[in-house]
Formats: sequence, C-alpha cells, structure tokens
Amino acid sequence: MRPSGRQLNEMRPASIEIDVTKHAEGSCMIKMGDTHVLCTASLESRVPPFIKGSGLGWVTAEYGMLPRSTSSRMRREAAAGKQGGRTVEIQRLIGRSLRAGVDRVALGERQITVDCDVIQADGGTRCASITGGWVALRLAVNKLIKAGDIVTDPLISPVAAVSCGIYAGQPVLDLDYPEDSEAGVDGNFIMLGNKQQIEVQMSAEGSTFSRAQMNELLDLAEKGVDELVALQLAATA
Repeated sequence: MRPSGRQLNEMRPASIEIDVTKHAEGSCMIKMGDTHVLCTASLESRVPPFIKGSGLGWVTAEYGMLPRSTSSRMRREAAAGKQGGRTVEIQRLIGRSLRAGVDRVALGERQITVDCDVIQADGGTRCASITGGWVALRLAVNKLIKAGDIVTDPLISPVAAVSCGIYAGQPVLDLDYPEDSEAGVDGNFIMLGNKQQIEVQMSAEGSTFSRAQMNELLDLAEKGVDELVALQLAATA
C-alpha cells in the first residue's frame, strides 16, 4: 500500500490554473498533489549572443524554491550569493526539455524565459515545473500569434514530465515525498505529447533494477504523461 493510499498506477490529483499573474505574457499555477509551482513565461526581443543573427529563437528557464516550500525553512540562494548545483541542474533540464517541443525557426529571433517558482514541495517539483512551464509557454506564444508577430505556430508538441519509481518493491507512478525519500529506484521521464522521449533520469537509490522493471516504469510514465497532456490541452483550449 502506498502512503497516500493510491493505486500503483494512479497519479496525484492535478490541476492547472492559467493567467494567475498580471504582467507575464503566460502564467499558470500547477498543482500535483501537495506540490505547487508558479510558472511564468516572459517574451524578450533579444537572444543569447551565441545565436544572435541566426534567425533562431531561444527558450530558457529559471527555477527556484521558496524558503518555506519545504518542512523547514531553507536559506534563499540569493542570500548565499550563488545558486546550488541542484537548482542549476533542474533549470537546465527545464530549458532543454521545453526547447525539444519548439520549432526555433518559426519562433524567430526572440527569447522566452520560463520561470518556475516552487511554492510548496512534496516531490516531483522538476516534473511539475516542466509540465506547467509548457502551459505558460503556450499562453505566451498564443499572444505572439494573436498579435501577428509570428505566422506559424512554433510549438510542435506539448511537453510533460512525471516521476516513477520502485517503492517497497513495486513500480509506482508519480512519487510524492514520502515515496521519493524511500524509493529503491527513482526516475523522471520527460516526453513529447506523442510519447517520444526527451530525457530519462533514472538511478538506483539503494537497490538495482532490471530491464523488465525499467519497461514497467516507462509504461507507467506514458500513462502519466497522457493524463498530464490532456490537462495541459484543457487548460490552454
């Protein structure tokens, strides 16, 4: 039995509320169980120097956790004077995951920055950030299309992510913190809407896993991504 009482293949209750901030071109609050992430997308007319003049657009991301998003207060990274390694790794993951669903030629020479701020954490913050980040990106791109700034929709597919793992010897979908902290195997699966894989982060956390178990986790991840993509499309319809 999972700590939450969920079935092995059952997602946490999930919701996406759009247009939650006044100024961002795209924004949403995604809730996956008790993990809540505010995602905003900001349009900029500039691009990084390494693609300037190429005609290509760029999508990048920043990620952060509020001091009391966890059970005890954590110090703000700004107060420490630098970002931690985990933060840098996660925001790079979010950026490259979202870019996988973008036609950068159609986007044109502009940048969209997706900010993901964790309000409350209970496992799966990077997956929630990617899933909500795509919704914010979709809303920002919709404004470009409506304004006539771009002709062709540059978003070729939704991008969503979900965690899976082996908990108490069983493959489970969408780990919350009690499961994540005790899982023998932990994985994050990022996919396009058509289930093409973008990235898989999987590691043993005290026990190893077989090829058959990995296939089981992939099957669970595909089910989870299907549900999340349906939620994304409903939110942005």
